[in-house]
Amino acid sequence: MNKIREELAQGVSEDFVTEENLANLPYLYACVKETLRLHPPAPLLLPHRAIEDCEVMKYTIPKDSQVFVNVWAIARDPTIWEKPLSFKPERFLNSSLDYKGYDFQYLPFGSGRKICAGMPMAIRQVQLGLASLIHHFEWSLPDTMKPQKLDMNEKFGVTLLKLQPLVVISKARK
Repeated sequence: MNKIREELAQGVSEDFVTEENLANLPYLYACVKETLRLHPPAPLLLPHRAIEDCEVMKYTIPKDSQVFVNVWAIARDPTIWEKPLSFKPERFLNSSLDYKGYDFQYLPFGSGRKICAGMPMAIRQVQLGLASLIHHFEWSLPDTMKPQKLDMNEKFGVTLLKLQPLVVISKARK
């Protein structure tokens, strides 16, 4: 949070965050990408169909099989990610990994023809909203709760939700 606040202080000269400011906020962008890695909007991508028999990692996939890609599991795979359960936005700084579906170890919005059509707008809106909330408010947990005590368990469904909703306290910044 402190790194994002410092970045906002340097990258935003006005009282409010604009879309033009987002280019000056690489750490905020890395935080959004890391959040999408750990908590993808949809844990399973829309099903794909094998158009012909093929072999993937020594498994035979018969023609017309429905294939589900588990992006939640890929994002936690220790053979792909160093310390996969840790929140480390730095892994995306100076990295060519992107959410546009070309990097198969990072697919929060899917890939190919079934990629999320709203992805470009969603990324901009999430960055802009998050930057504005951090820029204008101080955030804390209730009753001096420690961040380590947050329940980060998820409820699986078509979309991924926190099992226990997050409760935070906001206070306007001066």
